[in-house]
Amino acid sequence: MTSLGSILIVGASAAGLSTAEALRRHGYQGGLTLLDAGPHLPYDRPPLSKQVLAGAWEPSRTQLRNEAQLDGLHAEFVLGEPAVALDAAARAVTTASGRVLRGDALVVATGLAPRRLPGQDGLAGVHVLRTLDDALTLRTHLIAAERLVVVGEGVLGAEIAATARTMGLDVTLAGMGRTLLGDQVGDVIGAMLAQTHAERGVRLRLGVTVEGLTGADGRVTGVRLAGGELLSADAVVVAIGSRPATGWLQDSGLTVGDGVECDSRCRAAEGVYAVGDVASWDHEGLGRRLRLENRTNATEQAQVVAANILGADRPYTPIPYFWTDQYDVKIQAHGLPSPAAEVTIAEGDPTQHRFAALYRENGQVTGVIGWNMAKQARLLRQQALGSRQPTHPLTPA
Repeated sequence: MTSLGSILIVGASAAGLSTAEALRRHGYQGGLTLLDAGPHLPYDRPPLSKQVLAGAWEPSRTQLRNEAQLDGLHAEFVLGEPAVALDAAARAVTTASGRVLRGDALVVATGLAPRRLPGQDGLAGVHVLRTLDDALTLRTHLIAAERLVVVGEGVLGAEIAATARTMGLDVTLAGMGRTLLGDQVGDVIGAMLAQTHAERGVRLRLGVTVEGLTGADGRVTGVRLAGGELLSADAVVVAIGSRPATGWLQDSGLTVGDGVECDSRCRAAEGVYAVGDVASWDHEGLGRRLRLENRTNATEQAQVVAANILGADRPYTPIPYFWTDQYDVKIQAHGLPSPAAEVTIAEGDPTQHRFAALYRENGQVTGVIGWNMAKQARLLRQQALGSRQPTHPLTPA
């Protein structure tokens, strides 16, 4: 095992915490510090747009580990201290307060920052949802609101719309895509999900451009679409995607593009690694650079990063996976279900709202999706990814 006196992890969410835990499991006994801009001990993000926003969970339930488990890590948590600069060669991080932290090895796990619409920060009632505090603030507003407009047709926007609708709000969702989650699951499954939302009473404005926000007395009153339509709102959530939180890495010596660029071992420079949403790495199995924004990847990648820090030489070659829960629909996606792929049913029946589908490109299975069929989707992932199986075509409704 490589002898390291100290390891510094910048980011204490799922990816950072999982890296720390994996280091200890692999026998690392040196100093371990987790630095995070937020004030909270590690918590889970997927429940924020669902259980926390709906009020079904108290905030404490999102905590990833209890106090005894965190104490057992024998790690120092430095919270509420944003990292503002990195010297990769020296493996030294400067925080907003001027403090300098160093490690013999360093892990970048700073995640994502939500994209914003021009002018939104000057209007009350306009929200993003990334942190626990974001979710609690939005919930407080939604309890008092009647009309919500969600801008963004991806996973987060669709989940927020579903949660708000179950809370009884009048909900409109606007986005540039033709369907919901089109970039992630393609038009066929995306159209089914859009129909599910419409049946629940969500008004959809898809394939449109949002030109801006309207307001009065410093408070948002609506969303203006290209063509002149105005969507009235008491509250607006902007869910138009995120960008890797790499602004603090300017002049660090690392290569930063769509995230921190790493080799196949998730190594960005000598002694410096990246993990989770912020990491872009060479996937040897796919022969391409990849960056994944999901909870599963954060945990799985952390295992490889920890092992490599301690002297292993392992490429990270996962089968990508994400899930989303909306109303009574639970979708699991394995592989890369490209919008360009042919979609076919492998098991179940879409009319019964339970099925598993395969995605094919050039005769090769590239993805599997389960719609209320988690077990079958997992089996198909094991059996069908990279193989050919007879199925019958699935066509859009």
